[in-house]
Amino acid sequence: MATIKVKQIRSGIGRPKDQKATLLALGLHRISQTVEVEDNPSMRGMIHKVHHLVTIVE
Repeated sequence: MATIKVKQIRSGIGRPKDQKATLLALGLHRISQTVEVEDNPSMRGMIHKVHHLVTIVE
């Protein structure tokens, strides 16, 4: 299955609890950390929810 590389570019400090939980669900804990997640609609939705905190790496 296809995967997406997601990199955290901003901190979750001061963000609502649901956004912090979404970062943790994606496996992101610190700035500049990159994780590889499956490319499916649920992951795309999580990425969209915190799109201002993360970027997709090619």
